[in-house]
Amino acid sequence: RVLARKYRPAHFGDLIGQDAMVRTLTNAFASGRIPQAWMLTGVRGVGKTTTARIIARALNCVGPTGAGGPTAEPCGVCPECRAILADRHPDVLELDAASNNGVDAIREIREAVRFRPAQGRFKIYILDEVHMLSTAAFNALLKTLEEPPPAVKFLFATTELRKVPATILSRCQTFHLRRVPQDLLRGHFAAIAEREGMSAEPEAIAMIARAADGSVRDGLSLLDQAIALAGADRVIRAEQVADMLGLADRSLVFDLLEKTLAGDLAGALSAMDTLHERGADPGVVLSDLLELTHLLTRLHAVPALRQDASLSEIERERGGAMASRLSVPALGRAWQMLLKGVTEVAEAPDRKAAAEMVLIRLAHLADLPTPGDLVRRLSEGGAAAPAPRAAPPAGGGGA
Repeated sequence: RVLARKYRPAHFGDLIGQDAMVRTLTNAFASGRIPQAWMLTGVRGVGKTTTARIIARALNCVGPTGAGGPTAEPCGVCPECRAILADRHPDVLELDAASNNGVDAIREIREAVRFRPAQGRFKIYILDEVHMLSTAAFNALLKTLEEPPPAVKFLFATTELRKVPATILSRCQTFHLRRVPQDLLRGHFAAIAEREGMSAEPEAIAMIARAADGSVRDGLSLLDQAIALAGADRVIRAEQVADMLGLADRSLVFDLLEKTLAGDLAGALSAMDTLHERGADPGVVLSDLLELTHLLTRLHAVPALRQDASLSEIERERGGAMASRLSVPALGRAWQMLLKGVTEVAEAPDRKAAAEMVLIRLAHLADLPTPGDLVRRLSEGGAAAPAPRAAPPAGGGGA
């Protein structure tokens, strides 16, 4: 099985980066304050559907002895837990709202909730991507969702909470699943790599964590790919991961930005050629420059970030030195040009040529003063050297 399924959390304690939600759910089960509907929202791959399945097991678990009640620690060995884990429980129905988004599908649910559960304690409906339901389907669900039968629970998952009507949200307890921080992702991926018998360079794991962008599932898919790339060597190397992700070498990205902002056009184009020869995509290179510009701006604004352990050594040392030399207006101008350049490269027939044009424009602007500097120079020049008064016309006074 792929890593994302093999290491899918089976208990609330296995969910990483969602401490507030886990604490709330644990306390709710301990006190018996269990709502009739939950709404789980967050970006892809943070554990919405996984959390819904854990809640379904927690509601229906009967314990090893068969006499237990709803619990925040499902046993995993009772018939109910095993059936839900195997996705064959008759009372836990998981539907894709994207393909069952019409009013007819909701009518079927309304008819089915009138019957008692066939096996478990609760009949549970898990609707993934619930924001895809039509307006008529949402309206058909309102009354059932507000006053469902005692043995029916609803679990909704969505990546677009704003598309869910307020009338639905008011009938649910909403939990916002956060993006998982990079330090937690690095530790999680390193532990899984070790369990898979792999040795991983810290920088390789850091690259995967950055590329995951807060999504555990995305990161595990990349880790799966990196393990396959390592092969019999059993070592996940940073250079291989960079090639796999199409990333530019971090030191070369620093060289490229430094030469461009210094106006060294020949050096910048040479660095771009080197990156292109190594297989880095021009659009990805500009995106890396954009990310680095943002990092330098943060380091300039908050110098204490230079001690952040989540940054790599080159980002802390070389990034800190560059941030000290550059001004915020210069970094802001670079950000605007690179941001526009990313769009240009995406639409250009020749991506490398478009990227080089962006770098040439940025290099020519590098030594020009910012608008604030121009205003200040004009103001200071005007105050220090007032314009000379016109000389009287030759030949004397007027009539």
